[in-house]
Amino acid sequence: MSQPLSGLRVLEIGTFVSAPFCGKLFAGYGAEVIKVEPPGGDIARHHGPFRHGKPDPETSALFLYLNTGKKSVELDLRTPAGLDAFLQLAATADVVIDNFRPSDMRALGLTYERLREVNPRLTLVSITAFGQDGPYADYRANNLVAFAMGGQMFITGTVEDGPVKNGGYQADYQGGLNAFSAASVAILAAERDGIGQHVDISVQQCMAPILEAAIPYYSYMGQWLGLRRGNHMASYIGIYPCIDGHVGVHVMARNWDPFLDCIERPDLRDDPRFVTQVERTLNNDDLLAELYGWAATVKKREIYERAGRMRAPIAFVHTMADIIESPQLNARGFLQRIDHPVAGEAVYVGPPWWMGPDAWSAGRAPLLGEHTDAVLRDLAGLSDADMRRLRGAEVTA
Repeated sequence: MSQPLSGLRVLEIGTFVSAPFCGKLFAGYGAEVIKVEPPGGDIARHHGPFRHGKPDPETSALFLYLNTGKKSVELDLRTPAGLDAFLQLAATADVVIDNFRPSDMRALGLTYERLREVNPRLTLVSITAFGQDGPYADYRANNLVAFAMGGQMFITGTVEDGPVKNGGYQADYQGGLNAFSAASVAILAAERDGIGQHVDISVQQCMAPILEAAIPYYSYMGQWLGLRRGNHMASYIGIYPCIDGHVGVHVMARNWDPFLDCIERPDLRDDPRFVTQVERTLNNDDLLAELYGWAATVKKREIYERAGRMRAPIAFVHTMADIIESPQLNARGFLQRIDHPVAGEAVYVGPPWWMGPDAWSAGRAPLLGEHTDAVLRDLAGLSDADMRRLRGAEVTA
């Protein structure tokens, strides 16, 4: 059985996280993804950590993760020769992914109108902070800005300390994930109609819909009635430090009794402060103290296994080591070992969703410019003279 996206050709001219993550998903599900890198490579190549702590554009952990299964072509799109070569590649492609500002794409001469001239069926997927139009369209922004202006930071953190940002580049990953989904829909439309389209992904708009019901609540009430609760929505819904990490509890009224049995505190069942959920809420600080004291005496895996047997709502916060060792993730083949000629072997996460045992491929990330000659000769049809002209332009650029 062929992979779901085999036969598709994708050109990626993005950098860092959002566009490369979109391209990674295309590559994993079988598309041929050609990563067009500027001279010196994607800036992610210079973002640590690096193998053995020594900076090397071939061993950036971030780059290696985001670019599995792709081909690398080193090409200077700022030169006429580089632009011409890219347009010849675009004539053979199904999708182009970028995450540059609209003004930057115009400066390169890579507007959707220009690309459509060489390939009417082409889908252009543009991932930007704020979209292709509007007053902020050409503003510079980063992951932190997207968290703040998408509303995510407003509902996180604590009352005392204010908003906080989620860990990692989650806003950028949301942009890449939404871009992949939208591009897949556009590809279906192109197959049906024979005409491509420009998919406009605003990371700000990707963040705003995942605020749960905060926006309609505000619309209904004229104010936001929630609270920044940090790690505790209430004493019975929160995270507690334990002997070797952290455990989380989420106790509803229906599982209060098995929870008390699991933590070996049946005495709390008849405590008038905690008889009902209402009383537990009114005496929140008292219950917090009891649960902090309990959690400090247990180990995370032991209490998790005990809770599973007793049907109690307790889990533990997984560290990176816990994820790699996860019996569930390993049983599903989610964690895969990939070897790289410079960086060596490492564990990488697999597909975000399951589509059968042969749907996802786990190829290594490319070396910088590893496929330049082959791709430009075989796909773009460049001659020896073209290649010399291209290299001459890159040297003098």
